[in-house]
Amino acid sequence: MSENSLTNETIFAAVLFAVSIAIGVGFVILNPEFGDEVLSLFNEQVVGQILSDSLAVLAFKIFLNNLSTCLLLFLGGASLGLVTMLILSANGLLIGVVTELVRSQQGALYVVAALVPHGIFEIPAVLISGGLGFLLARALIAEWHGAADAAAEARSLARLFLRVVIPLLAAAAVVEAFITPAILSMITRS
Repeated sequence: MSENSLTNETIFAAVLFAVSIAIGVGFVILNPEFGDEVLSLFNEQVVGQILSDSLAVLAFKIFLNNLSTCLLLFLGGASLGLVTMLILSANGLLIGVVTELVRSQQGALYVVAALVPHGIFEIPAVLISGGLGFLLARALIAEWHGAADAAAEARSLARLFLRVVIPLLAAAAVVEAFITPAILSMITRS
């Protein structure tokens, strides 16, 4: 695996993710009721279950949730990248829907404050995981053509996942649990 390959696949993941976010925003603009239903389901299924915990437990749950998503993005490469594409797209759509609803209700500053502090760690982790998943898919295809050893490539990609993605996810979880709520509370008081 070359650094250039990872960069290219991560850029592809970023484009797919960004297009999915834009589609999610578009859905809400065209059909606000759809957005309200998604936000209600999101609050019920995700937010309601985690906000009752202590901040340390919340950080751990956020970490585990994001880790499972990133692992699926990476290991989804074994499906020739189809699972990786599906997860990136679904997460992008959800983020687009929720972001547009919150922006329309709370304003753009609130959205930026809610996403940027932990997003500077979490989004790169997600995109790199997607890039690693696409590289895994390429390695499997290359092995089928007798041009690579997919198992050796998978080990190399897994080491990169452990060295880069997991620390980013840990930082994102701590910031999301401890710092982002404080920033949001300062904004809502203003």
